[in-house]
Amino acid sequence: MSKHVAVLMGGWSSEREVSLRSGEACAKALEGEGYRVTRVDVGRDVANVLAALNPDVAFNALHGPAGEDGTIQGVLELLAIPYTHSGVLASALAMNKPMAKIVMAAAGVPVPVGKIVSRAEAARAHVLPRPYVLKPVAEGSSYGVFIVSESDENPPAELSDPGWKYGESLLAEKFIAGRELTCAVMGDRALDVIDIRSADGGWYDYTAKYAKGGSIHILPAKLKGNIYQDIQQLALTAHRALGCRGVSRSDFRYDDSPNGSGELVVLEVNTQPGMTETSLVPELAAYAGLSFGELVRWMVEDASCDR
Repeated sequence: MSKHVAVLMGGWSSEREVSLRSGEACAKALEGEGYRVTRVDVGRDVANVLAALNPDVAFNALHGPAGEDGTIQGVLELLAIPYTHSGVLASALAMNKPMAKIVMAAAGVPVPVGKIVSRAEAARAHVLPRPYVLKPVAEGSSYGVFIVSESDENPPAELSDPGWKYGESLLAEKFIAGRELTCAVMGDRALDVIDIRSADGGWYDYTAKYAKGGSIHILPAKLKGNIYQDIQQLALTAHRALGCRGVSRSDFRYDDSPNGSGELVVLEVNTQPGMTETSLVPELAAYAGLSFGELVRWMVEDASCDR
């Protein structure tokens, strides 16, 4: 008898739409692999819904707060339902960018120089020498992220908006010029490296990530010397340092521009990487010889509690 898989998607974070797309793509692929699938648009009553469904596995296709930060993982632990991706601690840790940086740095993973500032502070005056980056401490998909350039005389006006919804603590980091690179880890194996370029020549924002044709992916990335292998090793080291399980994706900046610093840093580790048709992990898996169906099957068979 085929396993019953509940695909958790939607939720109430700012990444709801992306999650619905990830979840639907995964649900279709799992049906194609012969699993019995129930799609669950996650609400506050998710514990009751899952207790009534009693699936064999929960496939976590949620993104952002509540789905990626250890919250839903704790619910699944209480219900004793095996689930995909990382466990409670690794999820909470990776989602909190400043704490993740401390753990990664202790494991020898290079991270950007930065500090935590309040939204009021960041709105009042420049908190670091320009250029620098401001980002919420626990959001994804580039929500609430600003690159403050040398020509910006004032901090971003959006920070003073009364409707701001990305938290009162921000991470300010030195801006590192150069390439945006990403590498996924699957179990105990680092996959390949993609060089991501925004199609319009700008930065890799929400539109570049999720719009068809929004970004150009160069796979494998063309890098000098041993940098390619260094990135794979750092992705694996970061995955292990944070205690991740299943599939994760690490994002890097590498400044190999003329007269550049040569700096290579890990920006963050995503424990719930996107699984839409334009997402990076399915592309990396395909390059490694795994179809989308084989990738999601691996994730379901890897699922467990106490991760």
